[in-house]
Amino acid sequence: MTVTEREGNRTTGSLESTATDDTLPEQPRLDKPTRVVSARIDLPHKLAEIWRSRELLGFLIRTEVKVKYKNSILGFLWSMLNPAMTIAVYFVVFKIIVRSTVPRFVIYLFAGVLVWNLFSSAVTTATSSLVGNAGLVKKVSFSREVLPIAAVGTSCVFFLFQAVVLAIVLVAFGFSPAWGYMWLLIPALIALIVFSAALSVLLASINVYLRDTQHLLEVVLIAWFWGVPIVYPYSSAMSVLSRHGIGFLYLMDPIAPVVLTFQRAIYAIVSYIPPGTHTRVFTMPTAGPMWFLKLDLAVLAGSIVLFLVATVIFGRIEGNFAEEL
Repeated sequence: MTVTEREGNRTTGSLESTATDDTLPEQPRLDKPTRVVSARIDLPHKLAEIWRSRELLGFLIRTEVKVKYKNSILGFLWSMLNPAMTIAVYFVVFKIIVRSTVPRFVIYLFAGVLVWNLFSSAVTTATSSLVGNAGLVKKVSFSREVLPIAAVGTSCVFFLFQAVVLAIVLVAFGFSPAWGYMWLLIPALIALIVFSAALSVLLASINVYLRDTQHLLEVVLIAWFWGVPIVYPYSSAMSVLSRHGIGFLYLMDPIAPVVLTFQRAIYAIVSYIPPGTHTRVFTMPTAGPMWFLKLDLAVLAGSIVLFLVATVIFGRIEGNFAEEL
């Protein structure tokens, strides 16, 4: 083969190679997942889906209750020991060290902590429920709102266990609650559950995209706890706020009316005179049952609206949950 023929072959091969490269299909680009946002949500359809998932909801609650203390020696007793230890610590700090003048302080404290434990545990667990069940969310098609709502249901079960501890404390101290106000616990508890569920659905959906939500919630709950009359009398905060003309803001906190209702029904001591003084201190408002009922119904109404809004927001942004998780 001559030099001219070899150069010709190389030229032909180069052209064929170039032609072959030009005909290769373009490689797909690895872009970020497209965010799916629904412009319109059929709210009645979403609520119907949640209702149809009630059997799944019950199954998730039973499973979580069984798994929480699985293989532990004391089992469900831990759900009673935890609040009992919390009450013991607060009692030592505020009654013995700080020397709170509130009579029967353990019962006053327990009535408020009982409400707070249900709310804080429900919201904290529900916020991370979608992220914690990422495998289930990505593989199974179901109404995903059930996951944060199930976390609220589980907290309600443990609330009942803690209520048993409170009943034991009442018997041990020989303390009689205000029986005429006990019926108020039902609307107050319903309002608390609905508010917890509404906030849980909203925060759980946001936490899928912004994982800082669950950490920020922990900080907010610490401050929120001290904004509710649990370890101090109601009048202590109300008197300060009233001097600045913002006393009404205290009762706009959805948890405060529920706590006051539980304290009025269970603790029942509306006011007292501290030893060595002549000034009466009010642990709670002196209003009748209807005043507490109106506050609880207002919380319930606001919570229902919040739940509907949370459901709409959840439905609009859930289209991209699988990709984000």
